Amino acid sequence: MAHGGAPLKVFLTGASSGLGEALARHYAQRGATLGLVARRESELARVAAALAPATVATYAADVRDADAMIAAARDYIARHGVPDIVIANAGVSRGTLADHAEDLAAFRAVFDTNVIGIVHTFHPFLGPMRAARHGTLVGVASVAGFRGLPGAAAYSASKAAAMTFLESLRVELRGSGVSVVTIAPGYVATPMTAANPYRMPFLMRADRAAASIARAIARRKRFHVLPWPMALVGRLLRALPRTLYDRAFAKAPRKPRQS
Repeated sequence: MAHGGAPLKVFLTGASSGLGEALARHYAQRGATLGLVARRESELARVAAALAPATVATYAADVRDADAMIAAARDYIARHGVPDIVIANAGVSRGTLADHAEDLAAFRAVFDTNVIGIVHTFHPFLGPMRAARHGTLVGVASVAGFRGLPGAAAYSASKAAAMTFLESLRVELRGSGVSVVTIAPGYVATPMTAANPYRMPFLMRADRAAASIARAIARRKRFHVLPWPMALVGRLLRALPRTLYDRAFAKAPRKPRQS
């Protein structure tokens, strides 16, 4: 429940599959009024139908399109009011190598979705949330942003940039009544990770990941890594001297480039 006992109002991107779909299900089961955004209209309709009898507004939009995100936000606010929680979850992951010319477009797509997409998602809600002096903005980053992973330069760099953007925003909003929560998942069993050709330690079911994220949001936790063993791995990775890190990861398995 939101403050005042009313149902939570949750606006969520990347809602048509994986972690986004799991988050939508989690909040729908708790009576939330949902605004769901995804590029694939048919998949979005499938998710919305499965959430009945929850109140769901759907928006077929790409987070890279600022105007589309502004329109979706305005429509949601007009229908349901300012959301309590906005979750920028949309993301893409591709294996990339900077020396391949055909990967240059992939670098841009990854950054535009994983970083600028968060900015586009939050932008239209910042004014209304500041005015209400209430709300939580949630950005989904990744433990891949802790260090640069070979073969995943675009993804690692985009998630590191997302973490830094979210930290800047959190400090900017201090005292406004609006919280910023950074989520850094490890491996979650979703279509995005299904193509990974390597072992994924501490692989987590999407529904369990969604529950963990929702708890962190409810607590307005500034930075949340899941599952908890991955938080320990993250601390170790960050503390590892560059010489040792380079030696350990130079031959690490890599995500396929055409995934």
